[in-house]
Amino acid sequence: MNFKSEITKLHYNKNAGGLGFKILKFCSFFYGIGSGAKNFLYDKGFLRPKKVDAFVISVGNFTTGGVGKTPVVAEIAKYFVEKGEKIAIISRGYGGKLDNKKVNVISDGVNLYYKADMAGDEPYWLAVNLNMCAVLTCSNRVKAAQYAIKELGVTTIILDDGFQHRKMARDLDIVLVDSEKMFGNENLLPAGPLRENPDFKRADKLVVVSKNIEHKRAEKLANIMSKKQGIETLTAKVEPDYAYNIVSGEHLEKGAKVTAVSAIGQPEQFYRFLKEFEVCETVTFDDHHQYVLEDVKNIEGNIITTEKDAVKLALLGKANIYALKLKTLIDVKELVSRCT
Repeated sequence: MNFKSEITKLHYNKNAGGLGFKILKFCSFFYGIGSGAKNFLYDKGFLRPKKVDAFVISVGNFTTGGVGKTPVVAEIAKYFVEKGEKIAIISRGYGGKLDNKKVNVISDGVNLYYKADMAGDEPYWLAVNLNMCAVLTCSNRVKAAQYAIKELGVTTIILDDGFQHRKMARDLDIVLVDSEKMFGNENLLPAGPLRENPDFKRADKLVVVSKNIEHKRAEKLANIMSKKQGIETLTAKVEPDYAYNIVSGEHLEKGAKVTAVSAIGQPEQFYRFLKEFEVCETVTFDDHHQYVLEDVKNIEGNIITTEKDAVKLALLGKANIYALKLKTLIDVKELVSRCT
């Protein structure tokens, strides 16, 4: 665990204090000025978002990673594919080695052009699991969208993690909230996980993401937020399905002994999903960690990990790695009803 991991712990500690935290909070003041100024300029019309010739859906959140955007993005994409739309998912490509100042086509909906280490774990996972969708990465989402429309014939664009990217106009703004973590210690970066002060007026739909087997807390929170914010709020229920070997596809038997390995935003929630296995040890790396063989070569027996980690671990050539398959339950038709 390094400095980044310790900062993440601090972000979700509501009793955080001490000199270091005070210094970070001082820095948050200036971060807030910058974030607030940008939003003010867009809210008042001094800056105007660029419209493109496609339906644009943004899926984002107020905090740093780990909320559960990727599976929700996937469910939305599947829904529009079934309706006959040509879909492109556009991501910044965080964690990948590609130059994200250019438009990178990870997949055109038919061909896969990059592996996980180049594309980034989330874009690669989306490209592999949604083989009828184009997946592009670029820090300039407008440029990527224009490319997708002109060169790939795209009719619907999904911005993965797009809420703070106000340069591009959207037809539907979906904001996700973690039912367990919420807004952490409720401080702006770098003292807390907030990317901006929550402004629910910009959101068209809210989704409370439940990552527990028991969903009553998430359902109650969704009801409260709907009434308090006056915005339609749905619940996305993320549950474990089964674990499969990333080489052979063979399923892992329940009760098997495993070492759990992850490099995601909120690893403890993944570990809670492993109740049907005997977890001997957990090994946690920083979010978006690029694995090397040294990380896992001394782990004997079964390794179980997330699907996002699995796409990178697969490059190491080990045959004892299993990925936990999750299922996401959400009423997508209702979620995107403004667009259809």
